Amino acid sequence: MVPLRSCKVLVVIALALFALPWQALLAQQPQAVNRGVVEIETSGSGGMSVRLVEDLANLVDDGATRRVLPVVGKGALQILVDLKYLRGIDMAILPVDVLEYAKAQRLYPGIEASLTYITKLHNEEFHLLARPEIQDISELKDRKVNVDVQGSGTSITAARLFEMLKIPVAVTNDTQDVALDKLRRGEIAAVAFVGGKPSPVFASLKRNESIHFLVIPVNAAIAATYTPTRLSEADYPELIPQNKPVETIAVGNVLAVTELRQLPERSRNVANFVDIFFTGFQSLLAPGHHPKWNEVNLAAELPGWRRYAPAGQWLQRNMQVAKTPSPEMLRTMFSRFVDERRQAIGGAAMTQQDKDALFQQFRSWEREQAR
Repeated sequence: MVPLRSCKVLVVIALALFALPWQALLAQQPQAVNRGVVEIETSGSGGMSVRLVEDLANLVDDGATRRVLPVVGKGALQILVDLKYLRGIDMAILPVDVLEYAKAQRLYPGIEASLTYITKLHNEEFHLLARPEIQDISELKDRKVNVDVQGSGTSITAARLFEMLKIPVAVTNDTQDVALDKLRRGEIAAVAFVGGKPSPVFASLKRNESIHFLVIPVNAAIAATYTPTRLSEADYPELIPQNKPVETIAVGNVLAVTELRQLPERSRNVANFVDIFFTGFQSLLAPGHHPKWNEVNLAAELPGWRRYAPAGQWLQRNMQVAKTPSPEMLRTMFSRFVDERRQAIGGAAMTQQDKDALFQQFRSWEREQAR
């Protein structure tokens, strides 16, 4: 049996050895701690963009010279302000229509000259959830519709959409949880929300509540700004009947960069981030990462805005790699093509099984053409 005194000595030694790595870490110079760090601001902690930044952090971080620091912001307009003026924020994920809104309203004159973009990212779907008695979006005229908190991406998209449809509504600005309770009690007529499907915001809703999604009609003005898409029973089995998809729109997102030309160290860090991100992009399409990466085309352009120079230079050097979609991305693009074509001709939605079979026929035809 080991004497008690000896046990105490062994514990002290073990604790000292355990503390050594932490002592070494804490002793690092500030320059070493900050080396290679880039800060990316995203929307709330429950949003999709946070998960995408986590994927980027896992891809880019090497534990010594590169690190991605996610920063959770509050509302798209505030994130835009932070990107322009808050010390340390290098990049931000922003809805494209928020950038266009800020430019059109001249909220920050010359914004298109001071901000650049690295790449367009994923789309997030517009959800409009209504009470049972509301069967058409036109019936929301002069009714209360919650559009999330002021300055949020949802509030900007909803305002622009209702304006394009010429439907005046009485806006409320509660959080989504509060708004859903008010919807159930009949205090408001509808809830608008922009988020990637299937959104956990609606996970608590049940079929017997008779709350349902409304179809979003697409006119020329809307089609020029947003992407037509649909919500299906596969996304929300408690809210959407089988084979009765709900037509809606999707809002694009972009990875934007602040003005860094007068900040050489941060500029080098972001340029290094871009190189690692773009070079390793195909790995983000593998299982284990967020499926929305499959919607990203690094080479896609954002009209009216300048691409961040190192991103444009990488694409020029690697254009063939950037424009060649992975098999999974090609499958996703094919599925969206089928959905949009059937929507355009008024045809019934095709099941995923049928789309997979048609995709395999397409790949077989493609291989025959290559021979």
